[in-house]
Amino acid sequence: MIFPTDLGSIKQRIEEINPAQYAATRNYGNGEVTGLSPYISRGVISTKQVMEFVLQHPQSSSNKEKLLQELAWRDYWQQVWVAKGDQINFDLKQVQSQVTNHQLATNIIEAKTGINVIDKGITDLYKTGYMHNHMRMYVAALACNIAQSHWLTPAQWMYAHLLDGDWASNALSWQWVAGANANKKYYANQENINKYFSDNQKGSYLDCEYNQFESLKVPPDLSEYSDFNLDTVLPLSPVLSIDKQKPTCIYTYYNLDPGWHTDENVNRVFILEPSFFERYPSANKPLRFAIDLSKNIKNIQLFVGEFAELQSLLGSQVFFKEHPTNTHFIGIEEARDWMFNVTGYYHSFFAYWKKCKKELKR
Repeated sequence: MIFPTDLGSIKQRIEEINPAQYAATRNYGNGEVTGLSPYISRGVISTKQVMEFVLQHPQSSSNKEKLLQELAWRDYWQQVWVAKGDQINFDLKQVQSQVTNHQLATNIIEAKTGINVIDKGITDLYKTGYMHNHMRMYVAALACNIAQSHWLTPAQWMYAHLLDGDWASNALSWQWVAGANANKKYYANQENINKYFSDNQKGSYLDCEYNQFESLKVPPDLSEYSDFNLDTVLPLSPVLSIDKQKPTCIYTYYNLDPGWHTDENVNRVFILEPSFFERYPSANKPLRFAIDLSKNIKNIQLFVGEFAELQSLLGSQVFFKEHPTNTHFIGIEEARDWMFNVTGYYHSFFAYWKKCKKELKR
């Protein structure tokens, strides 16, 4: 899948949404997904904007619910991050069982797992920065539940390569697969993988019944492990031209909204903090994608450095959007554009969704 960075193409992608087709085919590798996740994750568009378009779509309400529900999952994970903070970096609900290592199977990194479509999915991730959501579950199940790795390092590896890298969605989804954020682990056998990704592979270590997974030994293909180490290569910081008499809007890796304070005469700065990327490393492709998206914001300037350094260059009025990664920012914090007014921590998505549906009905 290709991800253009101009606003016209992004708008067209929204207008091409087909809720019924999405609901019917989203789990298939060639299914009709929206292709909007990288723009939502970088804050170019919001889940609320997409929801408003879907609600106006001429199809019936029953056709729309699955898409709205999947959009709400994104907000739900973000709400968990807001409520739990750094706790999402640890086993959230229960300790992940059957963990033998805190690394990642080397053959997953090298796309040599022996499972044909998974190897292709990993190769495509490196090439495009995208992986189908169902394939992400397969890879996570392979890494955590077959290779018996703790979820954190594999989750960091995948996040680093995704154009739509969203630490809340990524970390909490990996925990869900690994059983640290769910009542049980997620498994997929070869038959399931063949069905959803149009393959006919037989005889692999996943070619078994589901009741065999709990006692399955780590296969030789996944028995060697590697650490995941990535130093994000940040660009050089250009010299800023700041008018201290004007307010300043601070844009971040999670907020590249081209419509934010759009008609106001302000300084606009996209900050890339080295401390942020030390904690949440990014490969070059997602970082370059974010920088290209920022060019949709007129007169935006790039600053590579810590917020405290930037603050000394600005005037007294600074605006930024709320996010768990910028709690150290000082200025006027503004709310993000959520789908619903449902806030706080809910133990399960469906408890959260139940509240959201009440708003939908109103």
